Amino acid sequence: MPPFPAESDVYYRIVHGYRRAFVHVGEGPPLLLIHGIGDSSDTWRHVIPELSRDYRIVAPDLLGHGRSDKPRADYSVAAYANAMRDLLSVLEIERVTVVGHSLGGGVAMQFAYQYPERCERLVLVSTGGVSHEVHPALRLAATPIADLFLPLLRLSPVRLTGIAGVRFMEMLGTDLGRDAEHLLRMFESLPDATARRAFVRTIRAVVDWRGQAITMLDRCYLTRGMPTLLIWGAHDAVIPMHHGEIAHKAMPGSRLEIFRDAGHFPHHADPARFAAVLRDFVSTTAPASFTAEDWRALLRRGRPSTTPAPALPEARPVGAPLAAS
Repeated sequence: MPPFPAESDVYYRIVHGYRRAFVHVGEGPPLLLIHGIGDSSDTWRHVIPELSRDYRIVAPDLLGHGRSDKPRADYSVAAYANAMRDLLSVLEIERVTVVGHSLGGGVAMQFAYQYPERCERLVLVSTGGVSHEVHPALRLAATPIADLFLPLLRLSPVRLTGIAGVRFMEMLGTDLGRDAEHLLRMFESLPDATARRAFVRTIRAVVDWRGQAITMLDRCYLTRGMPTLLIWGAHDAVIPMHHGEIAHKAMPGSRLEIFRDAGHFPHHADPARFAAVLRDFVSTTAPASFTAEDWRALLRRGRPSTTPAPALPEARPVGAPLAAS
């Protein structure tokens, strides 16, 4: 199986004056795959070959990331959601199943909130935007101190020390060390000044010194009628697994899938299972079909205040069948 994205599957479009890169491959119902902060569409390289057999895959490099331009621009979650709408419009895709990892999960949720008529299903992978808790390194990167220490990554001794630290955590078998290869790939992009500035602008749009500054919990009731799948690694050190349990409890009818041996990147830890879980979810759920009146009715009704919250779900063992809750 060839590695993805192959150069022939990477496309470029100028939207609002900026070059946007994206992988576009396969035929069938469209899937929009949105990566996390400091990452790129390369994060999906091990699942795209399998998924593209049955689906039309669109996997963008978000503005400020990967092969896309890195201007001084708006890197808020809402702006990224707008960019997803614009890219889909350029490609003449009206409705999609949206899959988002980490920051990309926040973008996916914002897309579903802003454009419910264009979102058929929602898949959130180790998503941000649930609770304030986040890894201390991300809190530090959001502070003014980052403006002093991140430029030092251009210096070889500093960069090599950082790499050695990540490798040491891997050797110790820590939860963060499980994702060493993926964290190092993102770490290597930071010495580039334009990538670093885009990273800092993006992180400060969603995190401050107290943690994640955005939560989806106040609007989770709006997912009623939107098929939603949550995928989490049991050893996620960046956004802990109990965030998935909180989101699952707050999102009516959602499914929760736990990858017992995964960290923050379950689609890397077991790509075959990830693709199978996603395919099962799409094939066993009917796409949402919100109208403007449906959305107005949900907003008028508001969040139920008298319905007791369900108990936190039991995590299912590896290989157990999906079950709606």
